[in-house]
Amino acid sequence: MKRYRIKPGKSVNLHDYDARDTGDYKSEEEAAARTEHLRQKLDALQERLYAEGTRSVLIVLQGIDTCGKDGTIRHVMSGVNPQGCTVASFKTPTPLEKAHDFLWRIHAACPPHGYIGIFNRSHYEDVLITRVHGWITEKETHRRLKEIHDFEKILTKNGTRILKFFLHISKEEQRKRLLARLDDPDKRWKFGLQDLKERKFWKDYQSAFEEALSFTSTEEAPWFVVPSNHKWYRNLVVADRLVHTLEDMDPRPPKIHRLDVKKLRRLI
Repeated sequence: MKRYRIKPGKSVNLHDYDARDTGDYKSEEEAAARTEHLRQKLDALQERLYAEGTRSVLIVLQGIDTCGKDGTIRHVMSGVNPQGCTVASFKTPTPLEKAHDFLWRIHAACPPHGYIGIFNRSHYEDVLITRVHGWITEKETHRRLKEIHDFEKILTKNGTRILKFFLHISKEEQRKRLLARLDDPDKRWKFGLQDLKERKFWKDYQSAFEEALSFTSTEEAPWFVVPSNHKWYRNLVVADRLVHTLEDMDPRPPKIHRLDVKKLRRLI
C-alpha cells in the first residue's frame, strides 16, 4: 500500500496512477474478507483511542464527483462506534464563514482528542473549485496552499494524525457512475445537472488536484492516491492505511492505580 503514498516534494502526475489498479488482489471476495478483518481491528483500535483521550485522527477524503467519498465512509467506518467519530462536509461558505479566513470553519470542525474525524470534502475545496472557476487568483491559490501546509503542521503538533486520500477514478468510470444514477430510480436523487457542468472541467480539476497533492503531501500529513474504479479495492486501501496508522500510534487507555480488584469483585 505504501506505493500509493505521495512522497514529500514529489511532483504528481495523475496519469502515472492507474485508477483500475487492484494491487495483489484478484477478486472482490478476497479483498472483502481482508477489509472485514481490518474493520474488526479498527473497532478495537478506535475504542483504545477514545479511552486514551489525548490524540486524534483526521481523515481527509477528496476526489472528483462520484469518486465514492460517501461509500468509503459507509463501508470502512461501519464497525466504528459513532460516539467516537465525527463527520464534516464543507459546502459553499455562509456569510458568517466568508467574514473569516477560509480555515476558520475548518479548525472548528477538527476532531477533539480521542476521536476519529472525517472530512467528506475539506479545506482543499478552497483551492480546487475556487481555482478551477477563477474565483481566486493564482497568487491567492498559492498563498492558501502554504496556509494549508502550515495549518496541518499545527494540527499534528497538537496530537492529530492526518491521513489524506485522493479517490482516483477515470473519466470513463465517472461517466458509468453518472449513468447508473440516472438508470436507478433509487439513486436518481444523487444526480444533479451541476455534475454535468463540472464534468466539462475535468482536465482543469486534474491539474488543480495535482498541484495541491504535490505541495501539501508531507511526512506529518501524507496524501495517498487511492485507485477507486473498483469500490471494493478503494475500501481496502483506506481501511489498511487507517489501521496501519492507528497501530503505529498504539493508543493506550489510562492506567487505574490502587484498584483492589479482588475487593471490588466481592462487592459486585
